[in-house]
Order: sequence, then C-alpha cells, then structure tokens
Amino acid sequence: MSALILPLQRLHRRHPLVLVAVAAVVWVLVYRQLEPLSYTLVGLLPLAPDSHLASTLQFFLYDTPKVLLLLTGIVFAMGIVQTFVSAERTRDLLAGRRLGVGNGLAAALGIVTPFCSCSAVPLFIGFLQAGVPLGVTFSFLIAAPMVNEVALGMLLALFGLRIAALYLALGLLVAIVAGFVIGAMGLEGWLEDWVRELQTAPPPRASLAELSWAERVDRGLEHVGEIVGRVWPYIVGGVALGGLIHGFVPEDMMASIMGRAAWWSVPVAVLLGVPMYTNAAGVIPIVQALLAKGAALGTVLAFMMSVIALSAPEMIILRKVLKPQLIAVFVGVVASGILAVGFIFNLVL
Repeated sequence: MSALILPLQRLHRRHPLVLVAVAAVVWVLVYRQLEPLSYTLVGLLPLAPDSHLASTLQFFLYDTPKVLLLLTGIVFAMGIVQTFVSAERTRDLLAGRRLGVGNGLAAALGIVTPFCSCSAVPLFIGFLQAGVPLGVTFSFLIAAPMVNEVALGMLLALFGLRIAALYLALGLLVAIVAGFVIGAMGLEGWLEDWVRELQTAPPPRASLAELSWAERVDRGLEHVGEIVGRVWPYIVGGVALGGLIHGFVPEDMMASIMGRAAWWSVPVAVLLGVPMYTNAAGVIPIVQALLAKGAALGTVLAFMMSVIALSAPEMIILRKVLKPQLIAVFVGVVASGILAVGFIFNLVL
C-alpha cells in the first residue's frame, strides 16, 4: 500500500491539478457505470427481474452511490472555490442587488441541472457552505427537481407547448416565491449548528491569493471530510426509503384514488405525492396513467410536483442539515404553492 501512497503524495505536492484531473476522470467513469452495474448486481440474485424486491434493490444500488458521488464532487469543488472567493462575496453576489434577483438566478440554475430532489441536496449543502443566503438556496432546491429540462421536454412532447410553458412559468414562480418567503422569515437559526459553524468559520490564516494549489486541494478534501462524513448515513436511509416506495407502491391504487376531478383531489394528490420518490422521467408514466383514467390535469401535475420536489427521502437527508422546524416551514410553503398550481391548472384548462 505504501508503494502506491508515496507516489500519490509526491504527485499531490508537485502537480496537484494532475491528480485532481485523474480523479475527475475516474469519477465520471464510475458515475456512468452505476446504473448498468446496479442491474448487473440485481441480476445475479435469485429474483424475478420484474419483481417489487428487484426493483427496490436496483433503485437502492444505483441511487445511493450516485448521490454520494454527487455530494463528494460538489462539496470538493465548492471547497476549492471558497479558496478563491470569500463566503461574503458569494453571499453578496447571489443575494442580488434588487428584490428577488438571487432567488430568480438560483431557480434558473435549477432548470439546467437535471437533478432529482435527493441529488439536488448536495448542491444545496454546498451553497449553504459557501454562505449563500438561505432563501436563495431553497429556490434552487425547489426548482432543480421540479422545473428541469427532462420534465419540460416530456411535457412538451406529450401535452404540447401550452402545457409545458404554463408548467414552466408556475413552477418557477413557486420556486422563486417560496425561496423568497423563507428567506424573508429569517430562519437561519433553524439550520443545524454544524452548518452555521461552517458559514461563520473565521477566514483562513493565509491570504486566499497566497495559497498554493496543493493547499487549495487540501481545503477541498477537508470540506469533503467534514460534510460527507456527517451526511452519508442520512443519504443511505433516505434512498432506502425511496427504493421501498419506488418498488412497492401500487400505481393502480393511486390512480383509483386520484382519478376524480373534485376540488379535494388536489390536496389529496399532494398528500399522496409527498411520501413518494422518483425523478421527473420516472413520474411521467404515472402522470399518463392517471390522465388516462380521467384525473384532472391540475390534480395530476400537483401530484407530479409534490413527488419530485417534496419527497420523503429528501426530507430525511435534509434533516442532517435543517432542524425540524425549518423542514416543516419548507414543506408548508412549497406545498401551498403546489396546491395553487393545481387549482390554477384545473381552472384555466
């Protein structure tokens, strides 16, 4: 082992960027193999490929390392970025000079990041770590899973430009307004203590400009150890719950409950969607099935938004970062926005 470690240490001291580049290539190669590897591993087990248990295990074996890899990569990158740009400067930049500008920028960033709710959490943590305002980070966390290019592309292909554009406008509105409201409430005290300590940590003793690249890489690795070391059990638990829901919740039962256009179907749809977990691509087939059984479009889209923006596994992962009071506020504000979207769709379409 020492024969491998010593050359790596020398490479780190002399050419740290080469080592980072090699690690990045390995990261990408591993990330791309996660899904086929999960199917291969499940295929080795004595399970029917289309069984509920096989679906649950495949989901867990794919999503757990995926989210952990995303968390590690993003936190490492944010740690290095912090050695160039102070937390105060980042906070001032994304806070915006005018009302809600930072929320709008964060929500727009969410559109081009194809993350599910749990995959968006690592970047949410990275934003908090960099000192980005709380409300702005929430605008990203809401928009990333709910209004991404996958959801918009599939809605456009299946339901046309009008539906896709209305979904985009209302989804962004929910993300921006919810983030702004949460930010205006001044709830930073409901972040977990270790997160607030990261935000308020004193600046490094050496000037940012004086740091070598080896020292910057070390800072990134330190952030990975601090954050990933604390959060990973919650990620494993959250994805495990998501896998159980993904594999065992019957679609026909949901369709029979939601397949009505009554006013109460919208809040029921949101209540049904919150405990579930999938991404936009995964929920679209359910959307089609519900619409085929006569459910109102607003009801179904409210269900879709709640599934991909307010999943129970996401709440489990966020619990390591946020206190229960802040999670409750987050769920309440976003659910209210989703309810409004569902009722608006049902009224205008």
